[in-house]
Amino acid sequence: MGTTQATFAATLVDEWVRCGVTDAVVAPGSRSTPLVMALASDGRIRTHVHHDERSAGFLALGLGLASGRPALVVTTSGTAAVELHPAVVEAHQGRVPLIACTADRPPELHSVGAPQTVDQTHLYGRAVRWFAAPGVADEASRGSWRSLAARAAAEATGPPPGPVHLNLAFRDPLVGEAGDLPPGRDLDRPWHELRRGPRRTASVDELPPRGVIVAGRGAANARALGDATGYPVLCDPRGGIGDVAAFDALLRVDRFADAHRPDVVIRLGEPPASKVLAQWLAASGAEQIAVAADAGWFDAERTAAVVVDADALVVERPRPDPAWLASWQRAEAAAQAAIDAVLAIHPEATEPGVARALMAAARPGSVIVVSSSMPIRDVEWYGVRRADVTVLANRGANGIDGVVSTAAGAALGSGRPTIALLGDVAFLHDGNGLLGLAQRAVDLALVVVDNDGGGIFSFLPQATTLAGEDFERFFGTPHGVDGAALAAVHGIAAQRIKLTADLPEALDGTGPRVVIATTDRAANVVVHDEIHAAVAAAVADV
Repeated sequence: MGTTQATFAATLVDEWVRCGVTDAVVAPGSRSTPLVMALASDGRIRTHVHHDERSAGFLALGLGLASGRPALVVTTSGTAAVELHPAVVEAHQGRVPLIACTADRPPELHSVGAPQTVDQTHLYGRAVRWFAAPGVADEASRGSWRSLAARAAAEATGPPPGPVHLNLAFRDPLVGEAGDLPPGRDLDRPWHELRRGPRRTASVDELPPRGVIVAGRGAANARALGDATGYPVLCDPRGGIGDVAAFDALLRVDRFADAHRPDVVIRLGEPPASKVLAQWLAASGAEQIAVAADAGWFDAERTAAVVVDADALVVERPRPDPAWLASWQRAEAAAQAAIDAVLAIHPEATEPGVARALMAAARPGSVIVVSSSMPIRDVEWYGVRRADVTVLANRGANGIDGVVSTAAGAALGSGRPTIALLGDVAFLHDGNGLLGLAQRAVDLALVVVDNDGGGIFSFLPQATTLAGEDFERFFGTPHGVDGAALAAVHGIAAQRIKLTADLPEALDGTGPRVVIATTDRAANVVVHDEIHAAVAAAVADV
């Protein structure tokens, strides 16, 4: 039995190498021993060990998010497998390739009170592209082993990419020597080769002169489409470079928003985070065309008249109106100047200021991982757009969990300098992501905006409808944890800054490091309001 299981596991690893898998994340445990030993013996897949399964899942997610290749995450049986669920859900909704390999007890140990035994069949429900439970390996199944591994990699890669779950049962003895592997295809080809057809391009006929293009993650040819149509491109940080980055602030100005209602809206990829933008589009009455590849359906407001399943869109007979685009561009310039003017009178670290300074200071070629909640909004609303950096975020399920680990995975997967921007609650939520981080070969700066609680709730109705004590207890949730001390426990250098101007210098360095920018939740609301008022004044005559 030990030899057969060892040979089975070694075959999976060999086949995954042929499929282009380069990384695996292993959470320690006993039942997964055959697969872990195969990874260690083979040596061609870079293996990262993480003590916490939940963080391990997000580390693998970050590897896939940055590289586009599925990473393996390996756990033992029982609740260890359950801990992967948040990362699997994010990989599903965020379209990130991932192969979750959960070890399991053999059938005879189920439903008899054996330890570390839970029902892992379809554990992640519909949140996986493919599930397989091949049972305990035996010689009769030998001919299927390579197919199992190759299909897992193909299904995870998509289209659309996403998570795959292999539930692998192993019997004692768990340690054994691998024998001869089933032969693979010649030239080290994978057993199943995934071939995609040519990129699909859809076309639309003549469009009216006044339109807008909204570009988010997954947007293709946004710039070319904007140039062809004369429509302003409203882009979030993950959507590339457009004409208007300050769209959230501009659309809060009623006079501007009313005067710039489009006749048609082309939405490319995933939507930005801005609720103001979403509400303006929904109320515009414009014909809306939503374009996404691989049957993506992004239409939370249910306003899309046409949903296009394509990689790119081409307009056959555009009728650009130069005055329309110029009006948006003037407003953008005025808004950006107003944002700079407000932040100039606030030298103290503020959340808009930190987001803007971080985007400006990042080294060319950097990867920037942005947490959900306020950081993604501050980067979207106030961050400068850069063509020479890559912005990533877990916006599939929009959770704040796993951000530290996702950033570490992105740094490992890209091999590039990486900066993560996250709030103090997100930092604490993935505190175990710091486990072993000091020993990982990553150039990763974790910038923590520390306002001692949940800053986003200060912008919501709860802040004005609940008494101060109740609001703080249930929503503000101050924790009093010293983030620098937490980093120090894990052997990671931490630096506190009180001035936004100190951020660029604090970002200098290599290896894992933490920068803590101390802010105040109430003052943060005031700064946001000042920016919006300044933008409104700046575009009054645009």
